[in-house]
Amino acid sequence: MSDTTTGPVLAADGRPLKASLNRALRRQKLRAMMLIAPLLIFILVSFVMPIADMLFRSVENQIVSDTLPRTTALLPDWDGEGAPDDMIYEALARDLAVAVEAKAHTRLGSRLNYERTGISSLLRKTGRGVDEIGETPQDVLEGVNDIWKDRDAFGRLIGTSEWVDAINAWDGEDSSTRIAPEFNANSSFAEQFPGTTSLYASYVLQSVSEEDNPLGEKPWPILFHVLAQELPSATPPSDVPEELALALREAATALDGVVLDDPRAVFLDIDDDWGDQGVWTTIQTYGPAYTNGYFLNSIDMQKGLDGPEWRPENEQIYIVLFIRTMIMSLTIMGMCVLLGYPIAWLLANLPDRKANMLMILVLLPFWTSLLVRTSAWKVLLQQQGVINDVLVWIGIVADDGRLQLINNQTGTIIAMTHILLPFMILPLYSVMKTIPPSYLRAAKSLGATNWTAFWRVYFPQSVPGIGAGCILVFILSIGYYITPELVGGTKGVFISNRIAYHISSSLNWGLAAALGTILLAVVMLLYWMYDKIVGIDNVKLGG
Repeated sequence: MSDTTTGPVLAADGRPLKASLNRALRRQKLRAMMLIAPLLIFILVSFVMPIADMLFRSVENQIVSDTLPRTTALLPDWDGEGAPDDMIYEALARDLAVAVEAKAHTRLGSRLNYERTGISSLLRKTGRGVDEIGETPQDVLEGVNDIWKDRDAFGRLIGTSEWVDAINAWDGEDSSTRIAPEFNANSSFAEQFPGTTSLYASYVLQSVSEEDNPLGEKPWPILFHVLAQELPSATPPSDVPEELALALREAATALDGVVLDDPRAVFLDIDDDWGDQGVWTTIQTYGPAYTNGYFLNSIDMQKGLDGPEWRPENEQIYIVLFIRTMIMSLTIMGMCVLLGYPIAWLLANLPDRKANMLMILVLLPFWTSLLVRTSAWKVLLQQQGVINDVLVWIGIVADDGRLQLINNQTGTIIAMTHILLPFMILPLYSVMKTIPPSYLRAAKSLGATNWTAFWRVYFPQSVPGIGAGCILVFILSIGYYITPELVGGTKGVFISNRIAYHISSSLNWGLAAALGTILLAVVMLLYWMYDKIVGIDNVKLGG
């Protein structure tokens, strides 16, 4: 037996007591984690992940580099003066040939059209004519040797025999349930014809994405164009099939002196805008996979060749909207405090029967649709509406001088104050209900007037309720967009209305994400300032 005076203290099961305690604590923590796991998962899925996705979308710009990989790789070397050289037009022709087959050029056009109007239609128009590049060498090669008419000619020439067999086997079975074999190029051919090999790899990837056998599809004309460009300086490899090696030698002889298609001329013939420096500058500027362009647009700036620059004055709208949103939200919050404080005081001090009836009236708007309440304000506030009719009837305003209460900031403030007022009253009521009436009686018995007793005794104890109500009303108001959209017109809308427009109408999700991120940052900054000035610990919802 061990010495009990020097050995570890043991539990009933013979384990060291310290280890048993640690094991029990781990089990308790694990049980606690299992209890809160559903809530954590819900918060992660419904709150953290959407915010992370919004942050990513606000800087993500991969569609340009993914759709035009060859072009964006060359454009950084362009000096930005005039139109780029022929090499960049050549790269654009190859990229667009792939993009048109994948129908990605329209999505690319939509993205770039956010930065420069007209690029979307330019790319759609170009997509209908870019397939002409390569028809000249294709006609020559097919006229020299019929092997070029075979749809598998490029596959047998560029791919390894193992890949040819594998892709045919994949197509011979149910290709929709199997992963297509990865394209494997003949290394000696790829060394002599790198451009043709790269473009054919894109052709294979596009074909198998549509569950088609690339050896059974008609090759793109631009493959003949790139092959014809590389033939004069290349040596046909010896490890390709003999009939294809012969066809390559015959092609080199037949193409001697043939004028190949000029991508620059083809693009300019499709549309003169391909000679516009601004189009190429836009592609160059937004070529990187990640961009700060959305954030610059959110503060009325844009990316320029020399760095960020201000947009023209007639295009600057977002800073005005941010300022308007903050001012109107603070105004609505202040109106709710002025109107909600006396109502909450009545609720807290009236007899229960009367207080309950008043509380029903406070909660009644929650039982009515937000859209119905907003539409009702449209009826009340219009120039021929109820409010103006009453004012004219009692003689406060003339019939020809009716007040403009809708489609402006006034209408938005009135309607949103009514809608958000309960969110101010309820926190105030819950705090005021906990203030003992005896405090005021004690202050009056010591000689304080009604005003002094209220201001020095009652009001300080209700401040936590004011803080809670202000936070609720302010945060809710800056995110509202239905009410400002219906009653605000052009001068009473918030930044949230612009975010909703970019999500649902213009589909510029990147700009919407950037605007939302800035709005979130502003709210967090104001929350931090409130905590430093007032103290978040002073915010209470009761007790």
